[in-house]
Amino acid sequence: MKSLMKLPDIDIDTAMDFLPEDIFPEAVHASRVLNEELVRHPCGVYFQNIPRDKITNLSAIPFREAEEAGYTKIDLLHLGVYDHFESREEIKHLLSLEPDWELLSDQEAVSKLFQISRDIHWETIQKIRPRNINRLADTLALIRPGKKFLLDRYLRGEVSQEELYRKDDKGYTFKKSHAIAYAHVIKLQLHLIQGRII
Repeated sequence: MKSLMKLPDIDIDTAMDFLPEDIFPEAVHASRVLNEELVRHPCGVYFQNIPRDKITNLSAIPFREAEEAGYTKIDLLHLGVYDHFESREEIKHLLSLEPDWELLSDQEAVSKLFQISRDIHWETIQKIRPRNINRLADTLALIRPGKKFLLDRYLRGEVSQEELYRKDDKGYTFKKSHAIAYAHVIKLQLHLIQGRII
């Protein structure tokens, strides 16, 4: 039976060594079907009482069907940048400070940054010249294949936030919540570069 309610898409960034079962022993890793076999989803976990496969100990219901049945998968995304910090308080403090946005004009610095490090993004970053979280989030949205065509109109101020973040069938796109979250990760990395930690 298909769920009538749209389930939330929840992503939580974690340090590289985080294992959900260390804190939540009842957590069940999500599954997917690959070559007709049930295999572990790269990052999905259920904190609900979902049936387990007796052989793999994974969710017995592949994640797409589980969503239709009303189960909520939470994606725990391991990000190495968090390994550079001692505490949540340190991260919160750095996020409250403005980084040196001019580092986004330094190609060597940009080559170390999450999501935008590839050379193919350099020209777009230089055209947009993000100097705040919202503009950086927009940059992350505009480098996605499904929104690249909007770049020239965006630079002329002709693209609304609704249009930029609307999901459509033009290719891979970002939700605004993901773009904002990833922009904050980049902001943290800019602080690390300023402190010459990365």
